[in-house]
Amino acid sequence: MFFNRAKLFISTAVIILISSPLSAQNRISDHNNIGWYAYNGTFKWDSKFSIHTEYQWRRNDYVTTWQQSLLRLGINYQANPNLQLRVGYAWAETFPYGEIPINGMGKDFTEHRIYEMATVTDKIGKIDLSHRFMLEQRWVGRYSDPNLTSEDQFPFMNRARYMIRLQMPLKGNSIGDRTPYAAVYDEIMIGFGKNVGENIFDQNRIGILLGYKFNDMVRVEGGYLNQTVQLGREIEGKNVFQKNNGFIVSANFNFDFSKKKVD
Repeated sequence: MFFNRAKLFISTAVIILISSPLSAQNRISDHNNIGWYAYNGTFKWDSKFSIHTEYQWRRNDYVTTWQQSLLRLGINYQANPNLQLRVGYAWAETFPYGEIPINGMGKDFTEHRIYEMATVTDKIGKIDLSHRFMLEQRWVGRYSDPNLTSEDQFPFMNRARYMIRLQMPLKGNSIGDRTPYAAVYDEIMIGFGKNVGENIFDQNRIGILLGYKFNDMVRVEGGYLNQTVQLGREIEGKNVFQKNNGFIVSANFNFDFSKKKVD
């Protein structure tokens, strides 16, 4: 069922990307400079199960003001060497950045998510390839009155996400200890079901990164990030797109408590 939905989602995404330039004249663009700073930590307790922890400090004007604060937690199950499954919870606080804020009243808003994820990995020569499929059940805060200081409504929405990522070592044939590497990824997000706004396209993200793996426990990477966000409402009869460009820096930690000590 999950992969059937994924196939439908990818087909829809391709149609949207092909047709989107045709409607460019009916758009309003809002350009922002962003900086994302991320922590990812995995705590493995046996050969199959681990805990995922993540926090992203997302800033506008590179670092000056808030764009979004995102916390994500999950439980991983390693079904086989090439398939990892995850279920979890995410909390996000989105702020009124840019000339055209996401919230129509110009307020920050809270979002709660439950998500299910599958990551499929493969290796082609020196290139590590991964496909990440994610379904999100979202409760997004809204204000029924501009005089309110906190959200009083949390309508339910669905979103599907697909990310493809390729990475390769800059020396040697694989990414081992003390190895620099390059990576590129693209992720598209599609809303579906009730309460979807202007249309089903939500976001697209492109990243071009350089990384360094110190060892199995520590890896860092950073580089260019392009984020395109479509608002869920029109302004003067036109679709509104945020064009956010900047950089992303992440620190990734892997703690393995499953290894038994040798006497």
